[in-house]
Amino acid sequence: MIDSMRSNNSTVNILQIGYGYWGPNLTRNLANIPGVNIAALGEVREQFIEKFKLIYPAASIYSDYKECLKRDDIDAVVIATPAALHYDMAKKALEHGKHVLVEKPLALSSKEGNKLIELAEKNNAILMVGHTFLYNSAVKKLKEYIDDGVLGDVFYIYSHRLNLGKIRQDINSLWNFAPHDISIILYLMGDTMPESITAKGFSYIQKNIEDVVFLTLEFPNSVCAHVHVSWIDPNKVRKMTIVGSKKMVVYDDVSNDAKIQLFDKGVDKQVNNTALKDFENYGEFQLLIRGGDVIIPQFDFVEPLKAECLHFIECVRTGKRPLTDGVHGNEVVKILETAEMSMHSQGKSIPIEW
Repeated sequence: MIDSMRSNNSTVNILQIGYGYWGPNLTRNLANIPGVNIAALGEVREQFIEKFKLIYPAASIYSDYKECLKRDDIDAVVIATPAALHYDMAKKALEHGKHVLVEKPLALSSKEGNKLIELAEKNNAILMVGHTFLYNSAVKKLKEYIDDGVLGDVFYIYSHRLNLGKIRQDINSLWNFAPHDISIILYLMGDTMPESITAKGFSYIQKNIEDVVFLTLEFPNSVCAHVHVSWIDPNKVRKMTIVGSKKMVVYDDVSNDAKIQLFDKGVDKQVNNTALKDFENYGEFQLLIRGGDVIIPQFDFVEPLKAECLHFIECVRTGKRPLTDGVHGNEVVKILETAEMSMHSQGKSIPIEW
């Protein structure tokens, strides 16, 4: 555990870097937490500065965020900028001893991610990555089903994250969309890490920027996870299916009233001749398709970003290690960079070492 640098009741002063697409959502949730003050903004785009000033008129504005890092009263830095800027900005904030919440991905290479983890430890600072879906009540329910043995042994997982837009020019759909599903899969699998990665990507709109990616993670004991991402699909889909030896579950993030559906379905073996010890011949057992109830569990749903921001402030105040700390964030980055290697090798399976 990181040593706490403050009391639980003290004010946490925030420097927000970036106020474009996602920044306003972060400041909105942080500002609603008692004892949190949005003290400053690092931004160069005038149209976003004006919007920010209307809501937070007392905050200071910096065209060069590095000047604000010199302030002793700034406790934490929240980074919501393009992915290519994450490493450098987080590095400078950590070097000044500031706690950091950085949007995904943590960095664009695991080597950079390791440097950020080392800096955070050296400077006794919190490093947290914005893998928001791990603060989703539905995802926590999936984890509960797996840990409690409700699904039995996990056979395989597959997910679809599809939409029409927002099409990026700085990163491909792998780095933009897949971090969500990879972080969820790693969370669900616990301490079990993938052994190899296979990925195929296709560019249709812009040269060398993949719009569609098919990614497969191979875990020990023949467990696999498949991820399909695209930003040129007619449907908005955020769905994950987990097939177990006892039951199966579907998580549909787009659904309003059935985010989780638990299926009491599976395939059972029924022995035809109980005297036989080894199933070597055809007909020694029957495969029976089992179909049972479909359960839609009820659970309290809190806005995931609100839960994420509350967790960050709790970690800043108490020294608690974040659920989505730098280590978790860098595991996601390592899978992404390995997938990139596979895509550039015509879909070759690439071993991954931890």
